[in-house]
Amino acid sequence: MENITLHKDNGNSTTEIPNRFIDEYMTNANGEFVKIYLYLLRCMNSPGCSFSISRTADKFDHTEKDIRRALAYWEKMNLLRLEYHEDKSISGIYFLDADASSAKDDTVPLKKAEFMVPPLSSQKENRKTFSETAASASHSMTAPKEKTAYTSNQLAALKEKEEVRELLFVAESYLARPLSSTDIQSLLYWYDGLKLSVDLIVYLMEYCIAGGHSSLHYMEKVALNWKEARIETVEQAKRSINTHSQLHYAVMKALGIHGRSLIPAESAYIEKWSKELGFGQDIITEACSRTILTIHQPNFEYTDRILLNWKKQNIRTTTDIRKADESFQAAKTAEKTAKTTVARTAANRFNSFPQRTYNLDQLEAELLNTVL
Repeated sequence: MENITLHKDNGNSTTEIPNRFIDEYMTNANGEFVKIYLYLLRCMNSPGCSFSISRTADKFDHTEKDIRRALAYWEKMNLLRLEYHEDKSISGIYFLDADASSAKDDTVPLKKAEFMVPPLSSQKENRKTFSETAASASHSMTAPKEKTAYTSNQLAALKEKEEVRELLFVAESYLARPLSSTDIQSLLYWYDGLKLSVDLIVYLMEYCIAGGHSSLHYMEKVALNWKEARIETVEQAKRSINTHSQLHYAVMKALGIHGRSLIPAESAYIEKWSKELGFGQDIITEACSRTILTIHQPNFEYTDRILLNWKKQNIRTTTDIRKADESFQAAKTAEKTAKTTVARTAANRFNSFPQRTYNLDQLEAELLNTVL
Protein backbone atom coordinates (compact mmCIF):
# COMPACT_ATOMS: atom_id res chain seq x y z
CA MET A 1 0.00 0.00 0.00
CA GLU A 2 1.37 3.40 -0.98
CA ASN A 3 0.99 6.33 1.38
CA ILE A 4 -0.72 9.55 0.38
CA THR A 5 0.26 12.29 2.78
CA LEU A 6 -2.03 15.26 3.44
CA HIS A 7 -0.86 18.61 4.80
CA LYS A 8 -2.71 21.76 5.68
CA ASP A 9 -1.92 25.39 6.41
CA ASN A 10 -3.53 25.61 9.84
CA GLY A 11 -3.57 23.44 12.93
CA ASN A 12 -7.20 23.61 14.01
CA SER A 13 -8.61 20.41 15.53
CA THR A 14 -12.10 21.01 14.20
CA THR A 15 -13.30 20.92 10.62
CA GLU A 16 -13.54 24.51 9.46
CA ILE A 17 -14.81 25.66 6.09
CA PRO A 18 -13.52 29.15 5.17
CA ASN A 19 -16.16 31.62 4.09
CA ARG A 20 -14.13 32.34 0.99
CA PHE A 21 -14.47 28.70 -0.05
CA ILE A 22 -18.24 28.97 0.20
CA ASP A 23 -18.45 32.39 -1.45
CA GLU A 24 -15.95 31.99 -4.28
CA TYR A 25 -15.19 28.32 -4.85
CA MET A 26 -18.16 26.21 -3.87
CA THR A 27 -20.74 28.15 -5.89
CA ASN A 28 -19.08 27.40 -9.24
CA ALA A 29 -17.80 23.90 -8.48
CA ASN A 30 -19.43 20.64 -9.35
CA GLY A 31 -21.35 19.24 -6.39
CA GLU A 32 -19.44 15.95 -6.40
CA PHE A 33 -16.15 17.85 -6.28
CA VAL A 34 -17.41 19.78 -3.26
CA LYS A 35 -18.28 16.50 -1.51
CA ILE A 36 -14.78 15.14 -2.04
CA TYR A 37 -13.16 18.34 -0.77
CA LEU A 38 -15.33 18.40 2.36
CA TYR A 39 -14.62 14.71 2.95
CA LEU A 40 -10.88 15.42 2.72
CA LEU A 41 -11.26 18.23 5.25
CA ARG A 42 -13.11 15.86 7.56
CA CYS A 43 -10.37 13.24 7.22
CA MET A 44 -7.72 15.88 7.78
CA ASN A 45 -9.25 16.84 11.12
CA SER A 46 -10.03 13.35 12.34
CA PRO A 47 -7.03 11.62 13.97
CA GLY A 48 -6.68 8.06 12.81
CA CYS A 49 -9.03 8.51 9.87
CA SER A 50 -7.65 6.71 6.85
CA PHE A 51 -8.15 7.74 3.27
CA SER A 52 -7.67 5.95 0.01
CA ILE A 53 -8.87 6.65 -3.49
CA SER A 54 -10.49 3.23 -3.81
CA ARG A 55 -12.36 3.44 -0.48
CA THR A 56 -13.45 7.00 -1.21
CA ALA A 57 -14.71 5.89 -4.61
CA ASP A 58 -16.72 3.13 -2.89
CA LYS A 59 -18.05 5.52 -0.28
CA PHE A 60 -19.39 7.98 -2.87
CA ASP A 61 -20.25 5.35 -5.49
CA HIS A 62 -17.78 6.88 -7.95
CA THR A 63 -14.93 5.57 -10.03
CA GLU A 64 -11.37 6.10 -8.91
CA LYS A 65 -10.93 8.34 -11.95
CA ASP A 66 -13.75 10.53 -10.57
CA ILE A 67 -11.89 10.95 -7.27
CA ARG A 68 -8.64 11.85 -9.03
CA ARG A 69 -10.54 14.28 -11.25
CA ALA A 70 -11.98 16.02 -8.18
CA LEU A 71 -8.51 16.28 -6.63
CA ALA A 72 -7.10 17.67 -9.87
CA TYR A 73 -9.91 20.25 -10.01
CA TRP A 74 -9.16 21.56 -6.52
CA GLU A 75 -5.47 21.64 -7.35
CA LYS A 76 -6.30 23.82 -10.36
CA MET A 77 -8.27 26.08 -8.00
CA ASN A 78 -5.11 26.37 -5.82
CA LEU A 79 -6.79 24.78 -2.79
CA LEU A 80 -4.74 21.57 -3.00
CA ARG A 81 -1.31 20.62 -4.18
CA LEU A 82 -0.78 17.03 -5.28
CA GLU A 83 2.47 15.08 -5.06
CA TYR A 84 3.22 11.92 -7.01
CA HIS A 85 5.31 8.78 -6.88
CA GLU A 86 7.45 7.79 -9.84
CA ASP A 87 4.61 5.57 -11.10
CA LYS A 88 2.41 8.71 -11.16
CA SER A 89 0.25 7.53 -8.26
CA ILE A 90 -0.59 10.22 -5.71
CA SER A 91 1.80 10.28 -2.75
CA GLY A 92 0.70 13.43 -0.95
CA ILE A 93 -1.93 16.13 -0.80
CA TYR A 94 -1.19 19.58 0.57
CA PHE A 95 -4.18 21.58 1.80
CA LEU A 96 -3.69 25.23 0.86
CA ASP A 97 -5.42 27.91 2.86
CA ALA A 98 -8.40 29.29 0.91
CA ASP A 99 -7.88 32.69 2.56
CA ALA A 100 -4.19 32.88 1.76
CA SER A 101 -3.11 35.19 -1.04
CA SER A 102 0.33 33.69 -1.60
CA ALA A 103 1.11 31.35 -4.42
CA LYS A 104 0.69 27.65 -3.76
CA ASP A 105 4.41 26.96 -4.05
CA ASP A 106 5.06 29.26 -1.06
CA THR A 107 2.96 27.25 1.40
CA VAL A 108 4.61 25.45 4.29
CA PRO A 109 2.98 22.28 5.67
CA LEU A 110 2.10 22.63 9.37
CA LYS A 111 0.59 19.23 9.88
CA LYS A 112 0.66 15.90 8.10
CA ALA A 113 -1.83 13.07 7.97
CA GLU A 114 -1.16 9.79 6.25
CA PHE A 115 -3.70 8.26 3.90
CA MET A 116 -3.40 4.92 2.17
CA VAL A 117 -3.93 4.23 -1.50
CA PRO A 118 -3.30 0.88 -3.21
CA PRO A 119 -0.65 0.81 -5.95
CA LEU A 120 -1.90 1.08 -9.51
CA SER A 121 -1.21 -2.60 -10.06
CA SER A 122 -3.50 -3.67 -7.22
CA GLN A 123 -6.50 -1.44 -7.86
CA LYS A 124 -9.83 -3.10 -8.42
CA GLU A 125 -10.12 -4.61 -11.85
CA ASN A 126 -13.83 -3.82 -12.07
CA ARG A 127 -13.14 -0.07 -11.87
CA LYS A 128 -12.21 0.71 -15.44
CA THR A 129 -11.11 4.27 -16.05
CA PHE A 130 -12.33 6.37 -18.91
CA SER A 131 -8.84 6.31 -20.41
CA GLU A 132 -8.82 2.50 -20.47
CA THR A 133 -12.24 2.18 -22.04
CA ALA A 134 -11.57 4.97 -24.53
CA ALA A 135 -8.30 3.40 -25.57
CA SER A 136 -9.97 0.06 -26.18
CA ALA A 137 -12.79 1.51 -28.24
CA SER A 138 -12.61 1.97 -31.99
CA HIS A 139 -13.58 5.60 -31.75
CA SER A 140 -11.73 7.43 -34.51
CA MET A 141 -12.08 11.16 -35.20
CA THR A 142 -13.95 11.24 -38.48
CA ALA A 143 -16.19 13.82 -40.07
CA PRO A 144 -19.15 14.65 -37.80
CA LYS A 145 -22.56 13.32 -38.61
CA GLU A 146 -25.46 15.67 -39.03
CA LYS A 147 -27.30 15.93 -35.74
CA THR A 148 -30.41 13.77 -35.84
CA ALA A 149 -32.53 12.13 -33.16
CA TYR A 150 -31.48 8.62 -32.21
CA THR A 151 -34.12 5.92 -32.37
CA SER A 152 -34.93 3.79 -29.36
CA ASN A 153 -32.98 0.89 -30.86
CA GLN A 154 -29.95 3.11 -31.50
CA LEU A 155 -30.11 4.46 -27.95
CA ALA A 156 -30.31 0.95 -26.53
CA ALA A 157 -27.32 -0.15 -28.62
CA LEU A 158 -25.19 2.80 -27.50
CA LYS A 159 -26.14 2.35 -23.85
CA GLU A 160 -24.86 -1.22 -23.98
CA LYS A 161 -21.35 0.22 -24.06
CA GLU A 162 -19.86 0.58 -20.61
CA GLU A 163 -18.13 3.86 -21.41
CA VAL A 164 -21.44 5.35 -22.58
CA ARG A 165 -23.11 4.35 -19.34
CA GLU A 166 -20.24 5.92 -17.40
CA LEU A 167 -20.52 9.06 -19.51
CA LEU A 168 -24.21 9.43 -18.73
CA PHE A 169 -23.57 8.79 -15.04
CA VAL A 170 -20.82 11.42 -14.87
CA ALA A 171 -22.93 13.94 -16.81
CA GLU A 172 -25.82 13.47 -14.40
CA SER A 173 -23.45 13.99 -11.47
CA TYR A 174 -21.94 17.12 -12.99
CA LEU A 175 -25.30 18.64 -13.91
CA ALA A 176 -26.71 17.68 -10.49
CA ARG A 177 -30.03 16.60 -12.00
CA PRO A 178 -31.52 13.67 -13.87
CA LEU A 179 -30.77 13.70 -17.58
CA SER A 180 -33.65 14.48 -19.90
CA SER A 181 -34.10 12.70 -23.21
CA THR A 182 -32.77 15.84 -24.93
CA ASP A 183 -29.67 15.78 -22.72
CA ILE A 184 -29.00 12.16 -23.61
CA GLN A 185 -29.46 12.87 -27.31
CA SER A 186 -26.90 15.69 -27.11
CA LEU A 187 -24.33 13.66 -25.18
CA LEU A 188 -24.62 10.74 -27.57
CA TYR A 189 -24.29 13.11 -30.52
CA TRP A 190 -20.98 14.38 -29.14
CA TYR A 191 -19.83 10.81 -28.63
CA ASP A 192 -21.22 9.10 -31.73
CA GLY A 193 -21.76 11.99 -34.15
CA LEU A 194 -18.74 14.18 -33.41
CA LYS A 195 -16.62 11.17 -32.40
CA LEU A 196 -15.27 12.85 -29.27
CA SER A 197 -13.75 10.48 -26.74
CA VAL A 198 -15.41 10.04 -23.38
CA ASP A 199 -12.38 11.59 -21.66
CA LEU A 200 -12.65 14.66 -23.86
CA ILE A 201 -16.42 15.02 -23.28
CA VAL A 202 -15.95 14.77 -19.53
CA TYR A 203 -13.21 17.40 -19.63
CA LEU A 204 -15.43 19.59 -21.81
CA MET A 205 -18.16 19.48 -19.16
CA GLU A 206 -15.64 20.21 -16.40
CA TYR A 207 -14.27 23.19 -18.32
CA CYS A 208 -17.69 24.66 -19.10
CA ILE A 209 -19.14 24.14 -15.62
CA ALA A 210 -16.02 25.60 -13.99
CA GLY A 211 -16.56 28.66 -16.19
CA GLY A 212 -20.17 29.01 -15.03
CA HIS A 213 -21.77 27.46 -18.14
CA SER A 214 -23.89 24.45 -17.24
CA SER A 215 -26.07 24.59 -20.36
CA LEU A 216 -25.62 21.66 -22.72
CA HIS A 217 -26.47 24.02 -25.57
CA TYR A 218 -23.39 26.08 -24.66
CA MET A 219 -21.30 22.92 -24.25
CA GLU A 220 -22.33 21.72 -27.69
CA LYS A 221 -20.99 24.92 -29.25
CA VAL A 222 -17.67 24.25 -27.55
CA ALA A 223 -17.76 20.63 -28.74
CA LEU A 224 -18.36 21.76 -32.33
CA ASN A 225 -15.50 24.27 -32.08
CA TRP A 226 -13.16 21.59 -30.78
CA LYS A 227 -14.19 19.24 -33.56
CA GLU A 228 -13.56 21.96 -36.15
CA ALA A 229 -10.16 22.67 -34.58
CA ARG A 230 -9.33 18.92 -34.75
CA ILE A 231 -8.95 18.66 -30.99
CA GLU A 232 -8.91 14.95 -30.18
CA THR A 233 -7.34 14.68 -26.73
CA VAL A 234 -7.63 16.34 -23.34
CA GLU A 235 -4.05 17.57 -23.66
CA GLN A 236 -4.84 19.31 -26.95
CA ALA A 237 -7.95 20.86 -25.39
CA LYS A 238 -5.94 22.16 -22.45
CA ARG A 239 -3.36 23.73 -24.76
CA SER A 240 -6.12 25.34 -26.81
CA ILE A 241 -7.85 26.68 -23.70
CA ASN A 242 -4.56 28.01 -22.35
CA THR A 243 -3.86 29.85 -25.62
CA HIS A 244 -7.43 31.14 -25.70
CA SER A 245 -7.22 32.36 -22.10
CA GLN A 246 -3.86 34.04 -22.65
CA LEU A 247 -5.21 35.97 -25.64
CA HIS A 248 -8.33 37.09 -23.79
CA TYR A 249 -6.27 38.19 -20.79
CA ALA A 250 -3.82 40.05 -23.04
CA VAL A 251 -6.68 41.89 -24.78
CA MET A 252 -8.31 42.82 -21.47
CA LYS A 253 -4.97 44.10 -20.17
CA ALA A 254 -4.24 46.11 -23.32
CA LEU A 255 -7.71 47.69 -23.23
CA GLY A 256 -7.55 48.33 -19.48
CA ILE A 257 -10.53 46.11 -18.66
CA HIS A 258 -10.53 45.07 -14.99
CA GLY A 259 -13.01 43.67 -12.52
CA ARG A 260 -15.29 41.94 -15.03
CA SER A 261 -15.34 39.20 -17.63
CA LEU A 262 -15.76 39.75 -21.34
CA ILE A 263 -19.30 39.56 -22.66
CA PRO A 264 -20.00 37.12 -25.53
CA ALA A 265 -20.00 39.91 -28.16
CA GLU A 266 -16.51 41.00 -27.05
CA SER A 267 -15.23 37.42 -27.06
CA ALA A 268 -16.66 37.04 -30.57
CA TYR A 269 -14.52 39.96 -31.73
CA ILE A 270 -11.39 38.29 -30.34
CA GLU A 271 -12.29 35.03 -32.08
CA LYS A 272 -12.76 36.95 -35.32
CA TRP A 273 -9.38 38.70 -35.03
CA SER A 274 -7.60 35.46 -34.19
CA LYS A 275 -9.31 32.94 -36.46
CA GLU A 276 -10.98 34.84 -39.30
CA LEU A 277 -8.39 37.59 -39.75
CA GLY A 278 -5.55 35.34 -38.66
CA PHE A 279 -3.72 37.85 -36.44
CA GLY A 280 -1.42 36.81 -33.62
CA GLN A 281 -1.56 38.10 -30.06
CA ASP A 282 1.14 40.74 -30.63
CA ILE A 283 -0.77 42.36 -33.52
CA ILE A 284 -4.11 42.22 -31.70
CA THR A 285 -2.78 43.78 -28.51
CA GLU A 286 -1.02 46.49 -30.54
CA ALA A 287 -4.37 47.42 -32.10
CA CYS A 288 -5.93 47.48 -28.62
CA SER A 289 -3.17 49.76 -27.32
CA ARG A 290 -3.68 52.15 -30.23
CA THR A 291 -7.40 52.19 -29.47
CA ILE A 292 -6.71 53.40 -25.93
CA LEU A 293 -4.12 55.95 -27.09
CA THR A 294 -6.55 57.38 -29.65
CA ILE A 295 -9.97 57.40 -27.98
CA HIS A 296 -8.90 56.76 -24.36
CA GLN A 297 -11.46 54.04 -23.71
CA PRO A 298 -11.90 50.35 -24.57
CA ASN A 299 -13.86 50.01 -27.79
CA PHE A 300 -13.89 46.68 -29.63
CA GLU A 301 -15.47 48.20 -32.75
CA TYR A 302 -12.66 50.75 -33.06
CA THR A 303 -10.04 48.02 -32.59
CA ASP A 304 -11.86 45.95 -35.19
CA ARG A 305 -11.59 48.79 -37.72
CA ILE A 306 -7.86 49.05 -37.09
CA LEU A 307 -7.34 45.33 -37.67
CA LEU A 308 -9.55 45.29 -40.76
CA ASN A 309 -7.49 48.13 -42.20
CA TRP A 310 -4.28 46.25 -41.45
CA LYS A 311 -5.75 43.18 -43.10
CA LYS A 312 -6.43 45.21 -46.28
CA GLN A 313 -2.83 46.46 -46.20
CA ASN A 314 -1.61 42.86 -45.83
CA ILE A 315 0.04 43.65 -42.52
CA ARG A 316 1.05 40.45 -40.75
CA THR A 317 3.90 41.39 -38.37
CA THR A 318 4.98 44.22 -36.11
CA THR A 319 7.65 45.04 -38.71
CA ASP A 320 4.87 45.56 -41.26
CA ILE A 321 3.16 47.91 -38.80
CA ARG A 322 6.36 49.91 -38.36
CA LYS A 323 6.81 50.22 -42.12
CA ALA A 324 3.19 51.28 -42.56
CA ASP A 325 3.64 53.89 -39.81
CA GLU A 326 6.76 55.23 -41.53
CA SER A 327 4.94 55.43 -44.86
CA PHE A 328 2.03 57.21 -43.22
CA GLN A 329 4.30 59.73 -41.51
CA ALA A 330 6.19 60.31 -44.75
CA ALA A 331 2.95 60.94 -46.62
CA LYS A 332 1.75 63.21 -43.83
CA THR A 333 5.00 65.18 -43.91
CA ALA A 334 4.83 65.48 -47.70
CA GLU A 335 1.24 66.73 -47.48
CA LYS A 336 2.21 69.30 -44.87
CA THR A 337 5.17 70.46 -46.98
CA ALA A 338 2.91 70.80 -50.01
CA LYS A 339 0.41 72.92 -48.06
CA THR A 340 3.22 75.14 -46.77
CA THR A 341 4.54 75.62 -50.32
CA VAL A 342 1.09 76.57 -51.60
CA ALA A 343 0.66 79.09 -48.78
CA ARG A 344 4.04 80.68 -49.46
CA THR A 345 3.31 80.90 -53.19
CA ALA A 346 0.02 82.67 -52.50
CA ALA A 347 1.77 85.12 -50.19
CA ASN A 348 4.46 85.88 -52.74
CA ARG A 349 1.81 86.42 -55.42
CA PHE A 350 0.09 89.01 -53.22
CA ASN A 351 3.36 90.81 -52.52
CA SER A 352 4.16 91.00 -56.27
CA PHE A 353 1.35 93.56 -56.95
CA PRO A 354 2.72 97.14 -57.70
CA GLN A 355 2.72 99.19 -54.52
CA ARG A 356 0.99 102.65 -54.55
CA THR A 357 3.32 105.68 -54.83
CA TYR A 358 0.93 108.60 -54.16
CA ASN A 359 0.79 110.68 -50.95
CA LEU A 360 -2.67 110.85 -49.39
CA ASP A 361 -1.93 114.04 -47.43
CA GLN A 362 -0.78 115.84 -50.55
CA LEU A 363 -3.85 114.72 -52.51
CA GLU A 364 -6.12 115.93 -49.73
CA ALA A 365 -4.47 119.41 -49.70
CA GLU A 366 -4.77 119.70 -53.45
CA LEU A 367 -8.47 118.79 -53.25
CA LEU A 368 -9.13 121.48 -50.64
CA ASN A 369 -7.35 124.17 -52.69
CA THR A 370 -9.39 123.25 -55.70
CA VAL A 371 -12.64 123.56 -53.79
CA LEU A 372 -11.63 126.93 -52.38
